[in-house]
Amino acid sequence: MKNSSDKPQSMMTPKVLRIWIWVQIWVHVLCGICTLSFIIPFLNRENKDKKIQAWSKRLLGIFNIELEVLDARLLGSTPHLIASNHISWLDIHVINAFKPIRFVAKSEVASWPIFGWMATQLGTVFIRRDSARHARLVVAHMADVLKTQSICIFPEGTSTNGSTVLPFKPNLFESAIVAQTPVCPIAIQYISKITGVMSESPAFVGDMGLLESMSKVIKDRSLLAKITILTPCFPGSSSHLDRKKLANTCQESIAKTL
Repeated sequence: MKNSSDKPQSMMTPKVLRIWIWVQIWVHVLCGICTLSFIIPFLNRENKDKKIQAWSKRLLGIFNIELEVLDARLLGSTPHLIASNHISWLDIHVINAFKPIRFVAKSEVASWPIFGWMATQLGTVFIRRDSARHARLVVAHMADVLKTQSICIFPEGTSTNGSTVLPFKPNLFESAIVAQTPVCPIAIQYISKITGVMSESPAFVGDMGLLESMSKVIKDRSLLAKITILTPCFPGSSSHLDRKKLANTCQESIAKTL
């Protein structure tokens, strides 16, 4: 797949504008911290979601990222497990700008400066990737949450540049089987509005740091974040849909979309 990672200098964000964007980001983050500390704890679920969605939309606006969602009607209104491919730290904010939801994230995210604290306050479930026992505890907790709230997972276990989808790890899909909850795969893509092809600017891969990744996104002011909602799977409708087959079915549907 083509990508737009090699852009001519004329398409890059001017330095003065980049500085101004950084200022807006940190002001927005500080506002988010104040909201999480002094407002969110006193709101009901619906109003919390409205605040989260508004904050995420504003963040995308600061980065000049346009959001497009296809087939949103497929999600339905009942609690569900969302399984998404994973490209960037931006994925969480892109999904929240569309539909606020709880996430499962690797334990390292909790140690990120500021953003890790914010994720914790928003109810993110952190999982230690090297501990099978901890994974079982997380699955049990997820199954309980899925009775009343939706959860999003990134089953690849790591991020990619967006051109491919790695095999999905099946463990967390067990929660949907226990809770008898639909599993809805979604495909996330980042596309250059100038070239119309995949952009690697948001890709958070390798040893890249969070600030380095944010700087790459700031330099590229032509991004479209595209979410495609795919056909849900219903574990309760067929006894042969075990966690491995659920994972494979979701992975394959996302791969075809990309």
